[in-house]
Amino acid sequence: MRVLLIEDDAVLGEAVRDFVAGLGHAVDWMQMLDDGRSAAGTVDYDLILLDLRLPDGSGLSLLTDLRRAGAVTPIIILTAHDQISDRIEGLNSGADDYLVKPFNLGELGARMLAVARRYAGAALPVLEAGPLTIQLADRRVLREGEPVDLSSREWAVLARLAARPDAIVSKSQIEEALYAFGSEIESNTVEVYVSRLRKKLGRDCVETLRGIGYRLGR
Repeated sequence: MRVLLIEDDAVLGEAVRDFVAGLGHAVDWMQMLDDGRSAAGTVDYDLILLDLRLPDGSGLSLLTDLRRAGAVTPIIILTAHDQISDRIEGLNSGADDYLVKPFNLGELGARMLAVARRYAGAALPVLEAGPLTIQLADRRVLREGEPVDLSSREWAVLARLAARPDAIVSKSQIEEALYAFGSEIESNTVEVYVSRLRKKLGRDCVETLRGIGYRLGR
């Protein structure tokens, strides 16, 4: 996924960024509300992790503005506000989930996946595609019952396709899952990782629709 993290605490922000990136997602980390607002208006993110207490304002205002504008991007609030009334306000304003600091990074990862599954319409974290069994929750893929080892970027491409198994995913959408702001995008990166997936999982694991994009093999 392409994830926007808006968090002003340097230690926590770095920990969350590194953890989420370690899961294979591209992460843009902003420490100011205005920077986060600009990023959210520029990139079509798959998920936003939003702190409420920011130096230049409340993250709740960004959440409210996004929902009023019709944005459906999944948003998880990360905050030190632990009152029930705060949680209710955040959820009623359009948040999809709520984590109170300090929190376990493993739990954050599980909640991110749960929210992403709901938006993708895939309640079960296991997908069957021909000889492949894709276990989204465990970040594992089996080919005819045998586990296949994938790199983080190979998994990122496969997960992007598996999130919408019947849809065509454009090259630019896959690139967004691979790169964060400031990363240099090479012109043939997607083709390289699709080729690697085919070598490991079979030639038919990814369909190419020339000039349009890619789709998970049937």
